[in-house]
Amino acid sequence: MKQLQGAPWLLTHRSMLKPNKPMKFSLLGNDYVLWQNTDGAISALPNACPHMGAMLSEGWCVTKPDGNSAIACPFHALEFDHSGCTVLPGSNKETKSLMQPLELIIQGDFIWSYGGYEPKIPIPNIMNEIAAEYKFIGVTGEHSIRTDILSLLLNMHDYNHQNGTHRELFEIEQVHVKQFIDEGLHSHAYLSQPRKKPTFRDILKNPGLLAMPKVLEAHLENFFPFMGLMHGENKLLSLKECHFYLPEADRQSRVFVLMYMKAHSPIAHLIKGNLLKLINVVVDQDAKILGKIYANTPQRIKLNNEVGMNWVRRNFESFPAVAEPNLSR
Repeated sequence: MKQLQGAPWLLTHRSMLKPNKPMKFSLLGNDYVLWQNTDGAISALPNACPHMGAMLSEGWCVTKPDGNSAIACPFHALEFDHSGCTVLPGSNKETKSLMQPLELIIQGDFIWSYGGYEPKIPIPNIMNEIAAEYKFIGVTGEHSIRTDILSLLLNMHDYNHQNGTHRELFEIEQVHVKQFIDEGLHSHAYLSQPRKKPTFRDILKNPGLLAMPKVLEAHLENFFPFMGLMHGENKLLSLKECHFYLPEADRQSRVFVLMYMKAHSPIAHLIKGNLLKLINVVVDQDAKILGKIYANTPQRIKLNNEVGMNWVRRNFESFPAVAEPNLSR
C-alpha cells in the first residue's frame, strides 16, 4: 500500500489489551501480533513465525525470569522475545533477531505506530489533553470493514448520509453546514441538524436519546487521515467521541471509537452505557452500507454539504503535502 505512508495510526487503547493475551492486528497490508506483559510493557512483531509461518497471535505469552514476556508459537512452541529472538531446542544460545519488531509510540494509554515508515506528520497531542481532562468511559464500534480506506474516510466525512444510513436512529430532518475551517490536514466542521422529537417508546428503548436535543449542534474536528473527533455538549454532559481509522489492507479497513465524558448531572452516569451502545449501532450501520457499495463508481451527482468529502479527496491525492484550494467557508 503506497497511499498514506508516514501517517500515524492509533493501533489500540491500553484497555483493549489483556495482560499476556496476544492480539492480532493488520496495518498497511501486514499482519502483526501485539501483547502486553504484566508490568504494562507492550511489544509488536510480525505475526508469521519465521519457522513455518504459523500465526503467533494464536499462541500464548510466556513470562521470563527477568519479568519480560515472550510470545510462543502455537505450532512448535518456539518463544520469541520483543526483539524477535528465540532459543532453539537443544541450544542454550539466543538467536539473532529473526523478525523486525514494529516500532511503537506509546503515550499513556495510547499505542501509536507509523507502520514501519518514516513519519511524515506528527501525532497530535489532543488525545493526551482529552485523557487528562475527561473520564474514559469505554471503547465501542470496533469493526473490520471490507472497504478501502478512501471509501471509509469519505463515509466518515459525508454530512448527508445521516438522512439515509442513520435515518431511523436519529431521524435528522435537515443538515446545515454552518462553517467549515480548512487547516490543511486538520479541519473543523460545525453542523446544525434539526431532528424529529423522539417518542416515549423511543426513549424507553434507548435512554441515550435523552442526551440528544431537538437540534443536534455538532462540532467535528478532523485529523487526516487517522482520526475524527466529535465534540458534544449539553446540559447533561460534555462528550468526546474519538473515531480512529486504519488501513488494514487495500480492501480492508478498521475503525473503533474511544469515548470520554465529563458529567454535568448524575443522569449522565446512568446513560453512559447506552451512549456506547448507540455509537456501536452507528458504526455498525456505516459498516453495513460500506460493504454494499461499488467503490469505483464515477460520481455523477453532487449534493450540498460535501465540503468534508472534498477535503478528504484533496488530502488523499496530495498526502503528505497540502494542496490548494483552501476549502474554508
